[in-house]
Amino acid sequence: MTLLLLVLLAALVFEYINGFHDTANAIATVVSTKVLTPRMAVLWAAFWNLIGALTGTAVAKTISSGLVEASAVNTTTIFAALCGGIIWNIFTWWLGLPSSSSHALIGGLCGAALATAKGNWGVLMWSRVDAKGAAIGLWPKVVKPMVGSPVLGFIGGALLMILLIMALRKVTPHIVNLIFGKAQLLSAGFMGWSHGTNDAQKTMGIITLALVGATQDGTLKDLPAWASFLRLPDAKSIPSWIIWACAITMAAGTAAGGWRIIKTMGHKMVKMQPVHGFAAETTAATILYATGYFGIPVSTTHVISTSIMGVGAAKRFSAVKWGVVERIVWAWVLTIPATALLGYGIERLMVAAQ
Repeated sequence: MTLLLLVLLAALVFEYINGFHDTANAIATVVSTKVLTPRMAVLWAAFWNLIGALTGTAVAKTISSGLVEASAVNTTTIFAALCGGIIWNIFTWWLGLPSSSSHALIGGLCGAALATAKGNWGVLMWSRVDAKGAAIGLWPKVVKPMVGSPVLGFIGGALLMILLIMALRKVTPHIVNLIFGKAQLLSAGFMGWSHGTNDAQKTMGIITLALVGATQDGTLKDLPAWASFLRLPDAKSIPSWIIWACAITMAAGTAAGGWRIIKTMGHKMVKMQPVHGFAAETTAATILYATGYFGIPVSTTHVISTSIMGVGAAKRFSAVKWGVVERIVWAWVLTIPATALLGYGIERLMVAAQ
């Protein structure tokens, strides 16, 4: 029971860190273009994160039942997975690199589940079809979107920026800045809302998976009356208390800000005006909304970063500072292997210490 409570605490810590780590995803452009002050931008993003997190549970269900076998998951597994994700998020935040909290959590979960299964790779769902005929597993829900969504972000950002350049070629820069200074408020809100619909649900899924594992190993058999809310009505539903807890925690983390990453996202990659911020945010938010609708846990970081790159490349290819981009890409590539190793190692240490 104590370990389960620690898991719930670790999940909320991860969600809080996810909020301030990924704040830059929603507000870096609106801050860098000076449409909002940093403080107002953070509050704007936190509000829309909260609203988005309360919308739907498709991504949460993917995390809780579509990536690893439930039989390979217990309370120790989830705790190790969360610790791996937390360590990586803090490390990349310290470096100022916008890495993926989503992939940090997924990598930690896969590594910890593999450790629990004593190296049996069969516990990782690679590619399957569920009872409704939908594709589930790491290949369709993680690997393909991990490659495809950044490409869509780059192309979408570039195309939208080109269309805007063509449409506004006879409009004075002053008028363009006035129009898109207002429009960027909407795109930043859309970005914050989409971020909430996707990212907050991942922790909802991991908490649900922890409760499923606790049910299977008997932890929840003799619960005291005050803890009866921990029992799941069924294996795949997401209780409302989990939804609210994750939504509020992510919003609080977002309100705390993540200025190191904001500096990288908003200033170091591309120099932007409001019209560029609008194009990048609208592109990324649209992709996040679409993937969230289908329960695909896409990285908010990957999508907004490549959308910014695409917008910069549409201005001119040299406008993108590719040296900074290279550092970001290395963080992306290393996230899943690094967190999988962390999850695996932490699970083994915990079992050895018992």
